[in-house]
Amino acid sequence: MHVLNLGILAHVDAGKTSLTERLLHTAGVIDEVGSVDDGSTTTDTLALERRRGITIKSAVVSFPLDDVTVNLLDTPGHPDFVAEVERVLGVLDGAVLVLSAVEGVQARTRVLMRILRRLSLPTLIFVNKIDRRGAREAELLREMAARLTPSLAPMGTTEGLGTPQARFVPGVQPAALDALTEHDDGLLAAYLDGTLTGDLLRDALVTQTRQALVHPVHFGSAATGAGVDALLTGVRELLPPASGDPEGPVSGTVFKVERGPAGEKIAYARLFSGTLRARDRVPFGAGDTTEGRVTGVSVFDRGTDTRADAVEAGRIARLWGLTDVRVGDAIGEPAREYGHFFAPPTLETVVVPGDGVDPGRLHLALAQLAEQDPLIGLRHDERRRETSVSLYGEVQKEIVQATLAEEYGLDVTFRGTTPLCVERLAGSGAAAEFIKQDGNPFIATVGLRVDPASPGSGTDFRLEVELGAMPYAFFKAVEDTVRATLGQGPHGWQVTDCAVTMTHCGYWPRQSHAHQRFDKSMSSTGADFRGLTPLVLMDALRRAGTVVHEPVHRFRIEAPADTLGALLPVLGGLGAVPRSTGTRGALGVLDGTVPAARVRELEQRLPGLTRGEGELETRFGHYAPVRHGPVPHRPRTDHNPLNRREYLLNVVRRVGG
Repeated sequence: MHVLNLGILAHVDAGKTSLTERLLHTAGVIDEVGSVDDGSTTTDTLALERRRGITIKSAVVSFPLDDVTVNLLDTPGHPDFVAEVERVLGVLDGAVLVLSAVEGVQARTRVLMRILRRLSLPTLIFVNKIDRRGAREAELLREMAARLTPSLAPMGTTEGLGTPQARFVPGVQPAALDALTEHDDGLLAAYLDGTLTGDLLRDALVTQTRQALVHPVHFGSAATGAGVDALLTGVRELLPPASGDPEGPVSGTVFKVERGPAGEKIAYARLFSGTLRARDRVPFGAGDTTEGRVTGVSVFDRGTDTRADAVEAGRIARLWGLTDVRVGDAIGEPAREYGHFFAPPTLETVVVPGDGVDPGRLHLALAQLAEQDPLIGLRHDERRRETSVSLYGEVQKEIVQATLAEEYGLDVTFRGTTPLCVERLAGSGAAAEFIKQDGNPFIATVGLRVDPASPGSGTDFRLEVELGAMPYAFFKAVEDTVRATLGQGPHGWQVTDCAVTMTHCGYWPRQSHAHQRFDKSMSSTGADFRGLTPLVLMDALRRAGTVVHEPVHRFRIEAPADTLGALLPVLGGLGAVPRSTGTRGALGVLDGTVPAARVRELEQRLPGLTRGEGELETRFGHYAPVRHGPVPHRPRTDHNPLNRREYLLNVVRRVGG
C-alpha cells in the first residue's frame, strides 16, 4: 500500500479543520462529523483548542483511500503559530490549501501559497463554503489568479452557488488547458492540430501537478460534503505518494515533540529512508549527534495510532525512548532540509509568576513548552529571577498563559510586549590580552578583531593564527564562548552579521614543580580561555561600536479606495513608511513598512478607519536602526563583561592578576 503525507493549510477560519473532519467521515474513519464550534473535532485534541475553536498544535490522523494510506496533518491557521506550520512543511508529499468562497484570498493565504511555490510542493486548492451566501466562483478564480498564482487548473464548476443545495460538478475546465499548455508545447500542438485526447490531458495534469507547475482547483463545502469526493479523487490521482527505500540507511526528521502522561518525551518523525525498529539504537540530533534506543513505535492507521514493531520509509511514526530529542533533529542520517520559511519571532515579554508560584517550577514548565516549539526562545535572568519568552503575537501569549495554568497549575501574567532588537557593528574593532600582563588573571592569551558583515550573514569565526599554535580544545573554547557572548552586546541585544577573527593566542602547557603533580596554577585550561574571551570580545565591540536595530515588517493594506486618505496620516503617526499605492477596482492597495512594535496598534485601528472592510497582511521585512526615541537597552543576564571589576569578581573572585 502506498503512503501519502498530506498537509491541510489555510488562513484562520477558512474551514481547514472542518474539511479534515469531512474527509475522515467520507473515508469511513469517523461515524459523525465533528464540529469546531462544539469542540468535538478529531484533530483539535487540546482543551484550549476545543474551547477557542482554533488549531494550536499540528495533529496527525490517518485514513485509507483505496490503495493509498493518507497521513493527514492538520496545521494551525493563525499566524501566531507559524512554527507548527513550518515544521510540518518539511515532511509533506503534498498539500491542500483551503480558501473560503466568501472571504476569498486572505492575508495568510498569500503567505502560505508563496512558501508552497518556493518549496515546489504539489498543492491542490479547495475552495470551501460554496453553500454560504456571498460565495463566488468566476470572480474568485480571477482573484486567485491575480493574487496567488496564474497556474490554476479548475477541475469543475458549481451549481446552486450560495445556497444549501450548492454542489460541485467535476470536469476539467478550459482554463485548466490554458495553464497546462503554458508548460507543455506538445500539449499545445496536440490541441491546435485536433489530436488532444482525454488521456493526454489527464497525463499532463498529473505530471504538472506533481511537479508543482499547476494547481488543480476544487470547489465544495466541508459542512455539506459537496465536492469532497472529487477532492479525494484528486488527492489519490494527482498528488505523488511518499518515496523512500525501506532497505536503505535510516534517515528521518522529527517535526513535533510532546510529553506523555508520565512526562516522557514522544517524538513525531517522518522516515525518508530505511526501517526503524523498536529497540534499535539510532543517532539523532542537529549538528553534534547523540545516540538513543527506541523503546516504542506507533504508526497512524484509520484515525488513530497503533503500536508497531517498526516503521518504514515514507511513513510517520511516534517514537519513545529518545530522551534528549528536539524538534528539527535528524534521525539516523540527515534527511532533506528545507530550512526556515518564516521569520523568527520579533517580540519579547517577561513572564511574571503569580503569588505562590515557584520560579523554578515556572522555568521548568517554560523550558518544556520551548522544547515543543523551538522558535519560542527562553532567556533566563538568574539575578532577577526572571524569564523572558520570544513570541509572534498576543494570541500566542494568551495561549502560553492558559497552558501554564491548565497543564502545570501555574498562574502567571506578562509584562508589556516589546520588540526583539539586534545589534550590528558600526565599524571594526580589535582588542587583546596577554598572559601575566596588565592584570590578566587568566593563563591565556586571546586577541580578537570584529568586522561588520552583510545583513543576514550571521556570525563567522575565523583564525589569523596557526591552528597548531595551541591545542584545538582551546580554539574551540574561544569560538564557543564568542558565539555565546555575542548573544548580549553592549546594549544587551544579540550581535549579528559580523566576522570575529582570532588575531592572538597563547597558552602555558601542562607543567608542574619538580617531582610534583600537575599544577593548575602554572598551566592553561579551557576555563582560562572561556573566562578571558568575553572581556576581550566586549572590548573589541566597544571599539567598533554597535547600532541597535529594531524589527520592521512589510505591510499590505487593501481597503476601500476612498479610505486611503484617512489611513495615510495614521500610518505616519505609527512610524510606517508607505512605499506604493494603487487601485484594483473599488479597492485601494497600499504597501509599505512599519515597525514591528506598532503592528498590533495598526491591526486594532484599521477596522475603524476602513468601515470594517480593510484587510492587513504583514510579514517580517528587515531590521532597521532605531531612529526615534532613546536607544532601547536590554538587561543583561551574564556576568557583565562590560564591567571588568564586576565580571572578575563573579568569575574568578578577584579583580586582577
